[in-house]
Amino acid sequence: MADKRSGSHSPIEKEQVSEHAEIPRQQDPHRAALERHTALKAALEIDPGVTRFSPRAIQMYLITLIVSCCSGDSGFDATVMGGINGMAQYHNYFGTSSVGSGVSLIFGIFTVGAVCGSIPAAYLPDKFGRRFSMFLGNTILIAGALLTANAKTMNMFLGGRFLTGLGSFFANTAARGYLAEMSPPHMRGAYMGFLNSFYYVGQMAATGMMVSTGTFQSELSWRLPLYIQIVPAAVNVLFIFFCPESPRWLYSIGKTEQARKILANLHSCNGDYNSPLVKLEMEEITEKIEVDGADKRWWDFRPLFATRADRYRAYMVILIGTFGQLSGNGLVTYFLPVLLKNAGILEQKKVLTLNFINSVTSYVGALTGSAIVDSYGRRKNLLTATSMLVVILSIIAGLLSSTGNPARTNAGIGFIFLVMVAFSFGWTPMQALYPAEVLSYEVRAKGLSFLGIVSQIASLINTFGLPVALQKLGWKVYLIFVFWDFFEIIIIYFFVVETKGLTLEEMNEVFEAENPRAYADEIQKERKNRVVETIA
Repeated sequence: MADKRSGSHSPIEKEQVSEHAEIPRQQDPHRAALERHTALKAALEIDPGVTRFSPRAIQMYLITLIVSCCSGDSGFDATVMGGINGMAQYHNYFGTSSVGSGVSLIFGIFTVGAVCGSIPAAYLPDKFGRRFSMFLGNTILIAGALLTANAKTMNMFLGGRFLTGLGSFFANTAARGYLAEMSPPHMRGAYMGFLNSFYYVGQMAATGMMVSTGTFQSELSWRLPLYIQIVPAAVNVLFIFFCPESPRWLYSIGKTEQARKILANLHSCNGDYNSPLVKLEMEEITEKIEVDGADKRWWDFRPLFATRADRYRAYMVILIGTFGQLSGNGLVTYFLPVLLKNAGILEQKKVLTLNFINSVTSYVGALTGSAIVDSYGRRKNLLTATSMLVVILSIIAGLLSSTGNPARTNAGIGFIFLVMVAFSFGWTPMQALYPAEVLSYEVRAKGLSFLGIVSQIASLINTFGLPVALQKLGWKVYLIFVFWDFFEIIIIYFFVVETKGLTLEEMNEVFEAENPRAYADEIQKERKNRVVETIA
């Protein structure tokens, strides 16, 4: 095993590192990062990785699909609750209304459950592995969904919502860490973007179904969608143990050869155990992961804030967790039926149909952002999307500030849909990708759990504050998000670090720099210049 502090290696490990994959040490961090990139490029020239439709690639796609069901869980839940909150049958059964403090509790109890899942989400993925954590989280979610779908009283309904929130949070946290550690470094953005984009597959399934069930006059109008919420969780539960475990987790518990075998099978073009690409990844894992590291001390959250570099990483996690909930997306995700009714769309079936269309357009935006994030860049994605949100929300506020004009109302509704297209383009891929990238292995499970806590606390504003705000302020709520999103742009521009093309282990060198954002920009610029020189 490598001694992380000294950088020494056993003779066996020295033999495993080829001249193409050797990583320089004890030198300027800026140069080291560039040399790492050069080593990766050289390794990819010898072993370009799996081809797009090879059996190995298809295996990785199937793994990603099974893991992405954890994200589909969350999308299904948010949209089901938004949809049934617009159904008269549901409100008549429980004697509730679609806005106000009562709705805040029904939506907010999911968040309470999610926050309660933060401790096991920080402990179990490192103790028992990423797969077990996904399995357990989705099992809890299934129990909660069954309880909610069969609820006879509001207390029973709230109990199911609590379990659903706990299980969904737990499974989704483990899924993000797992896929970040499984993905090839040069394609991580696409894989992680697809994971979080699957949120909208859950949305589409829920909203598409409710277009039909919303016409039922019986309790099945809202009970049936809650039953179907079990499906994505059940897919993950049934198939997750057919997927390989995270190689980084396997290495952390001493199973080095098993970790290497998985990397060779999924990352090398021909499954070559001695591929320079595989050797490079193993060398980085060996250098950065301690078998007795902080991940073995589940109670110890201090590594998240131990040094200035660690605190900067934590600030990035807080930024993504907060802004990813408060950019105006919660307004549309949870309360689109209410927004449509406020804009004059009163027919229930039309409201549910438009809710389904919103899910489809959001998914298109998310897939587009995921497809280009590895080339366009993380920081540019966020700046572009948030700038678009400022413009779109300003237009909506102007169009819906007065009622009675059908043309203005229809235009306003159209721009409401664009809110989620813009948000999904930039923020949906980044919510899963960026925190998993910037966190080191030893604190990744804890950091993603911490991200979940931050996100759920921020979402309390959506679940508890927005129903009351919509009731009291109406269209003026859009203006609040306009000013907030402008503030987000300023913070993103000055502080967010570009991580495009860096391996998970290279992040250490970036965040240890005096100015991580400027340092990362220098690396990206020099890499671009090297590419130009090579072409010339």
